[in-house]
Amino acid sequence: MSKKAQTPERIRITYVKSAIGYGKDQKATLKALGLRRLGQTVEHIATPAILGMVEKVKHLVEVERVTG
Repeated sequence: MSKKAQTPERIRITYVKSAIGYGKDQKATLKALGLRRLGQTVEHIATPAILGMVEKVKHLVEVERVTG
């Protein structure tokens, strides 16, 4: 009667547009996501907090689900 361990959903976030001209809050959100340079990609577990941060900077990043 063991339950199969549920692996958390992961997302891959790529920084694709410069934050120049946007507010400090959006720049801080990118930094909190671990994004420092254009073209950089990071992976995170899709928690409500991470998804909220991505929603705030969705015009600066591309997001894709990681399968596997």
